[in-house]
Amino acid sequence: MLCVYGEIVPTATLKIFLAYGDPKRLRTAELSNWTGKAVSGPRSEFDMVLARDESLNSGVYLLTGTDPETNKSAIYIGEAECIRDRVKSHLSKDFWNSITFFITKDENLTKAHIKYIEGRLIDIAREAERSIVMNNQSSGARLPESDREDMEVFLDKMQQVLPVLGVEAFVQTSSKQDEQVSEDLLECNIKGLKAHGYLTPNGIVVLRASQAVLDVRDSASKWPSVLVQRDKLIDEGVLIEQNGAYVFTKDVEFSSPSAAAATIHGGSANGLTAWVNSNGLSLKELQNA
Repeated sequence: MLCVYGEIVPTATLKIFLAYGDPKRLRTAELSNWTGKAVSGPRSEFDMVLARDESLNSGVYLLTGTDPETNKSAIYIGEAECIRDRVKSHLSKDFWNSITFFITKDENLTKAHIKYIEGRLIDIAREAERSIVMNNQSSGARLPESDREDMEVFLDKMQQVLPVLGVEAFVQTSSKQDEQVSEDLLECNIKGLKAHGYLTPNGIVVLRASQAVLDVRDSASKWPSVLVQRDKLIDEGVLIEQNGAYVFTKDVEFSSPSAAAATIHGGSANGLTAWVNSNGLSLKELQNA
């Protein structure tokens, strides 16, 4: 067991087999003491992925790539009683460049089980908002309580495996208990405006009601790429103008303190010096302590 942010988290051993010795090519993944198994590979090796015996089983599959209209990450989530037969029908979809599917080694997943998992994955992906869900509608199935609990455990195991395989559509924005947030809260100030956030395994979360400057720095014209996420948040209504500043309407996770600081400052910024704790110590000072 491992203690993370004050919570007891069960440890796990993940076994990954690289069929061709390349982590980007065909690979399988299994967790210790779990009947589930994942098979994953690039679209360029679609035939080799489907040539595996596992593809004859019932299970859930994920097609991941980029939406050509928005250039955002996209995912399609499906279920099938025979993975190999079903996924061939998706070759007409051009957004995806990778396929991952899950089956059980004991072949105990029924049609109702996989429909339940499919529906839950669609809901989780939409809630996480990391990828555009390409499914036209939600799915799902009603299960007896005992079966439902078993499938929730199966889902938890899947979500342990998926990020290792490069699928992050289901990763929720990291959160902590209120007392832990208060203890680790960081602040980013500029021109009398304040933003608050805390570090996460994925980067940093900037909290709802944090402020950002309205005007961008002159230097932004030289490096416009640093403001891509800021512009996206403005377009999506996550940053709204209020009382002479932009205000975050919800918690937002950034990939790094510098990416968050750039959004707040309106231009390139060093997150290691821009973010400070309650004692005024910067992230750089805290890391060197």
